[in-house]
Amino acid sequence: MSGGGGDKGLAVVLGGAGFLGRHVVRALAARGWRIRVACRHPDLAGHLQPLGRVGQIHSVRADIRDEAAVRRALEGADAVVNLISVLVPSGRQTYRALHTEGARRVAVAARDAGVRNLIYVSAIGADAKSSSVYARTKGEAESGVLAECPSAVVLRPSIVFGADDNFFNRFAGLARILPVLPVIGGRSRFQPVYVGDVAAAVANVLEGRAAPGQIYELGGPEVLTFRQLMQLVLAYSGRWRPLLPLPVWLAKLQAVLTKPLPSGWRPLTVDQVRLLQRDNVVSDAAERDGRTLAGLGIAHPVAIESVVPSYLERFRPRGQFGRSRGRD
Repeated sequence: MSGGGGDKGLAVVLGGAGFLGRHVVRALAARGWRIRVACRHPDLAGHLQPLGRVGQIHSVRADIRDEAAVRRALEGADAVVNLISVLVPSGRQTYRALHTEGARRVAVAARDAGVRNLIYVSAIGADAKSSSVYARTKGEAESGVLAECPSAVVLRPSIVFGADDNFFNRFAGLARILPVLPVIGGRSRFQPVYVGDVAAAVANVLEGRAAPGQIYELGGPEVLTFRQLMQLVLAYSGRWRPLLPLPVWLAKLQAVLTKPLPSGWRPLTVDQVRLLQRDNVVSDAAERDGRTLAGLGIAHPVAIESVVPSYLERFRPRGQFGRSRGRD
C-alpha cells in the first residue's frame, strides 16, 4: 500500500501494533504521515512495514509505564495517538498502570514536548465512578489527559469489530467448544463500530475535523442487545447453540471459577460481567452536539453484516469452504 502524497509530519502511535493500531497506522500512512509506532515489542511489529512507503513507518520500544521511554518516543512528534488499553490485566499490566497512570504520563510528555495534537482512545461507558475497574480507570484516564492537555481529543468507541477482533471471534470460538452460549445482561444495548471507521476517525481528527478538548462517541449504524449479538454470532458461524440467560451473580461466579483457564477458554471476567450490565451506545448528548462519527466526517459507517460473516466463516462446522461445496 502506498502512502499519501505530502508529508504531514510525524505521528507517534502508542500501541500501534495491536488490532486497532494496525488500522490506524494504515489510515495515517495513506494520508501522508510519517509514523513512529511505540510498543513494548518492536521486533514483533514488522507486519506494519508494508502498510506504507519504504521508511514511512518504523517502530521503537516504549513501555507506557516507563516515563523516560515515553518521552524518547515522543521526541520530534507533531501528533500523538494513544491506543494503549487492556481488557484482561496481567502482572504489571494493570488497568491503573496502563489507563489511569499511563495515559496521564503520555499526556504530560506530549505537553512538555509541545505536541498539541493528542488523541486518547477510550471507550463508551468510561466513568470514574463506575463499578467496573476497566470503565473507572478509562474515565480517570480521560480526566488526566484533558487536565494535562486541554486541547486533546478523546474518542470513545463502542465494541470495535473487524477481522481480528476480540468480540465476535471470541464468542464464535466459545460457541465451537461450549454446549450452550451464556447470555449476561441480555437486554443491554451495544452499538458495534467497524475498526476501519475508528481508524478513519483518528486520521480525520489529526486533520482538524474535531473540536479541541472534546469527547467523541463512536458507534456503528446498528444498536443491538447482547442477546441479538449472540444470535448473529451463531448465524454467521453456522452453529446452533441454546442461548442460556445467566443471572449476574452466577455469571460472576463462573468468571471466578474459570479464572485459572487460558484466556481463550474463559467466557468472561468479573469486570467484563459488570460492563455487560450497562448499555454501550452513543449518548443522546453526543448525538445532539455532533460528537459522533458523522461529526468527524464519517457519514456512512460500515454495518456488521457487511464484514463479520466473512471472517466468522472459519468457525463453521466444516470450515470456511463448507457452504461453497454445498455441505453446510
